[in-house]
Amino acid sequence: MQKKTSTMKFLHISFLLTLLNYGVLADKFTTPDNFPSPHMTGDGNWAAAFSKAKDMVSKLSTQDKASLVTGYDMGGCNGNIKPIESVGFTGLCLQDGPAGIRLTDLSSTFPAGLTAAASWDKSLLYKRAYAMASEFHDKGAQVLLGPVAGPLGRHPLGGRNWEGFSPDPYLAGVAMAYSVRGIQDTGVQASAKHFIGNEQETQRSNTLSPNGTNVDAISSNIDDRTMHELYLWPFADAVKTGVANVMCSYNRVNQTYACENSKLLNGLLKGELGFQGYVVSDWHATHSGVRAIQAGLDMNMPGPIDGSDQSSGDSYFGQSITTAVNNGTLSEERLDDMARRVLTPYFFLGQDHDYRSVDPSSLYLLSQTYGFPPAPAGPPPLPARDVRKDHAKLIRDLGAAGVVLLKNTNGTLPLQHPSDIGIFGNDAADLSDGTGRSTHVVSPLQGIRARTDAHLQYILDNQFISTGDFTSIYPVPDVCLVFLKTWVSEGSDRLSFENDWNSTTVVNNVASMCPNTVVVTHSGGVNTMPWASNPNVTAILAAHFPGQESGHSIADVLFGDVNPSGRLPYTIPLDASDYDIPVVNISGRAAYDSSAWQADFTEGLLIDYRHFDAKNITPLFEFGFGLSYTSFDLDQQHTVKPIHAIASPFPSPTTNVTPGGNPDLYTELFNVTTAVKNTGTVPGATVLQLYVSLQDASVPDGTPVKVLRGFEKVHLDATDAASVSFTLTRRDLSFWNTTAQDWQIPTGEATVSIGFSSRDLRSTTTVHLL
Repeated sequence: MQKKTSTMKFLHISFLLTLLNYGVLADKFTTPDNFPSPHMTGDGNWAAAFSKAKDMVSKLSTQDKASLVTGYDMGGCNGNIKPIESVGFTGLCLQDGPAGIRLTDLSSTFPAGLTAAASWDKSLLYKRAYAMASEFHDKGAQVLLGPVAGPLGRHPLGGRNWEGFSPDPYLAGVAMAYSVRGIQDTGVQASAKHFIGNEQETQRSNTLSPNGTNVDAISSNIDDRTMHELYLWPFADAVKTGVANVMCSYNRVNQTYACENSKLLNGLLKGELGFQGYVVSDWHATHSGVRAIQAGLDMNMPGPIDGSDQSSGDSYFGQSITTAVNNGTLSEERLDDMARRVLTPYFFLGQDHDYRSVDPSSLYLLSQTYGFPPAPAGPPPLPARDVRKDHAKLIRDLGAAGVVLLKNTNGTLPLQHPSDIGIFGNDAADLSDGTGRSTHVVSPLQGIRARTDAHLQYILDNQFISTGDFTSIYPVPDVCLVFLKTWVSEGSDRLSFENDWNSTTVVNNVASMCPNTVVVTHSGGVNTMPWASNPNVTAILAAHFPGQESGHSIADVLFGDVNPSGRLPYTIPLDASDYDIPVVNISGRAAYDSSAWQADFTEGLLIDYRHFDAKNITPLFEFGFGLSYTSFDLDQQHTVKPIHAIASPFPSPTTNVTPGGNPDLYTELFNVTTAVKNTGTVPGATVLQLYVSLQDASVPDGTPVKVLRGFEKVHLDATDAASVSFTLTRRDLSFWNTTAQDWQIPTGEATVSIGFSSRDLRSTTTVHLL
């Protein structure tokens, strides 16, 4: 968004003050101190549970309280808090992972967060979270370590983007809210992670140089406005929904480790957002004891200082807390607040009554995988507790709902009873799922074989396909299905935008042989598709990571049993160079210099489609895009009606910050109504998307051209129509004023547009703000 040099000079001064506020010296951000750590108040429906927590804490010794906030690595879960039998506290079991329970048998593998976001379906986001959490509950876990708001997705090649939802904070925020609600409605605690700026895996944590000296983790250097409008936004939605705990991340933020960053934990999370739960460290992300506690850390996981100290039990917390209280370097008052924060969600979710015990098989699986903790003597336990219920149907439905149809020429899809189908690519028979342990996974080949009686020919070796030798394929199939994948994993970032294993050569070779080629990608994020314009590539499906029923979900879409309704939660570029935010990766001797590991978020708010808009770059497939087997039409005009008058550019002052921040931020100001019609011949669903553009002259430099501020998925039978409504809150129409340190509605007008994607806006109007 271009600005005139004479426009709003005070906003440029505001930006300079922002830099001073974050302590930028010689292009380096530093973190101001923010003490003391705010005490929990019990606001936001927590009062009754808070009262029970206070009562229990009053009966605990200092040593008991230290135990309550310190991980214990001898249990059967990824993280464990010891029981305290004297007061009837049964302990806590904290379990990964992002798509199902990690390292357990007879549990389900759910679609990834990215897949769920690609559905743009609020109901399915909730159902996924509820079903997944119910399995955690039945395995005896009190805490599900998710959902994921960080990484948001600043880097398209980020190794963990698939665990989260979208680089758009609004979409990610809605997904966080519905996921937290779904998880906690089962009685399981949700953990919003990784707080914050954890946007790359490369050097995400501290390492050791060859000579044994410490090399600090990457520092995510984020200015005040960007922090509020982009990275903090989805965490605010999680806090407003009542999330039980927030996990601080491995990385540094503005030079200070996130888990001992008082500006983040005390200032933003507990202060500004009014967070009422506890802050738990990522595993071994704690780098100090008293300093981290004073900065706002409430629980240390997994307990020992690092992996080499498991036998000794040395910890920054534990006995170190007792010592600190006794010598006066840590107040008993702060320790009491930590304990109350841990216990309040325990009581709030009813975990103090008749909660399932931990599945005994979990301890054996942990011991077999890691060699620690030691398995108990005696015979192995009975078979694992089967917690899958009827979740396979939901997983299949959600997997199909997250499939995005990107291209469909000549009516290739849905497949119309082909007699001969070619299947190509090593992904067609791959059984990986993202959890590290699977009871049941359906490959694409298995799903297609179960769906059709057609003759199937296949080559599953990408290296062989790259030679172009198709002499074994005869006759030429009616349709050729090419399955591509992208390997992603915690601990590393992707190196290329293309799919793996010679993907471009594989597609072009198959397409040269087969004039009706359909490409299906399984990927954890953005891919370039240099073969997309090949005329023999007649259809493209982005299937993301659909979970254990992957093959069935894909077959349902290919054969038309499900009309695809997924939409891209990110932008696919024409060329990798269209994205200009590289992963910071340093090699050689320079990599052993902590000061070199700096990720300067100089792009500010302009990531993903905001970047493409600001630079006027045409994408291959834009944010929010997706095709259907039917067609839809949108009213050319929509109505905007005020709900509450805007009396001030700033929200009403309050001394009672409730979870999520100043409650006035969520005051509904406008109602927007439109209508959509299915103009095709088959039932289907579309996603209406609402975008807001703030007037150039009234906002600071770096403001996006437009931002998503509403979406609704609408299911319609053929020829049916429906009215759809959106509401716009004060927060939706505000920017973060760094001088006032508050959200501000700008003067003038805002443009409200509704359409089917970020580049397909069919209806636009303006509303007067101030």
